[in-house]
Amino acid sequence: MQRPILTIDRDLCNGCGQCVTACAEGAIEMRDGKAVVVKEEFCDGLGACIGECPTGALVIGQREAPAFDPDAVAVHLRRLGRAPAPHAAPHDPGTHVAAAPPIDDLPCGCPGSSVRMGDPVRAMSRPAPPPDGGLPARVQPSELGHWPVQLHLVPIRAPFFQSGRELVVLSTCAPVASADIHWRFLRGRSVVVACPKLDRTDPYVEKLAAIFASNPIPRVIVVRMEVPCCGGLARFVALARERCGRLDLVVDEVVVGTEGDVLATRRLAG
Repeated sequence: MQRPILTIDRDLCNGCGQCVTACAEGAIEMRDGKAVVVKEEFCDGLGACIGECPTGALVIGQREAPAFDPDAVAVHLRRLGRAPAPHAAPHDPGTHVAAAPPIDDLPCGCPGSSVRMGDPVRAMSRPAPPPDGGLPARVQPSELGHWPVQLHLVPIRAPFFQSGRELVVLSTCAPVASADIHWRFLRGRSVVVACPKLDRTDPYVEKLAAIFASNPIPRVIVVRMEVPCCGGLARFVALARERCGRLDLVVDEVVVGTEGDVLATRRLAG
């Protein structure tokens, strides 16, 4: 059938991987340093990935291609340990309409930036705390054992990396979405915080690789949000482990929902 479908110019692709995290259906992956379409049935042809490509390598055009298959997308995303795409519910592929807001209505063109509301009963069931001055200096104990935490700022051979503790690579939004982050993940571990969408991420893979190679870190836990763009955090860690050459380094990925629930966990293959 003739339909809108993604084409990737391999010569123009610079391997940045931003399209991978922008695709809510998981239709794009990196192979040999270049972006490729995993399966045409996974591409909805809406072009959420287009605006993320800095070189113009991605084009949506009309051509002969298999119909978009939302059921296959849902299976594919579960296999990847990712939350289903907003429009991946079963329906007639011939009448596919995205349930997500139009791309022009999203701040950055990414499905993960679409507005959603949590459970209003849970959110509004307790009164707001008093303003500044009405609470003690600390209500809940912090499990953070060091500073700084932002990936740009931490030294490669910081003493907290050399302690032999596990390392948490934490998305910026996760501790806001989940009140459990401190006791569930930070207690007894080191942590770095990063955002694959909004940070200047060019040095992240090399810096993580240097941290992994220079310190006796036995395990890395990537804690990220369910939104597609946040998947880049796991990709940075996987690439860094590959570059540092540490075959013994265990890497686990934990996906946190926007209401704070742990939605999925998986071990990233070496």
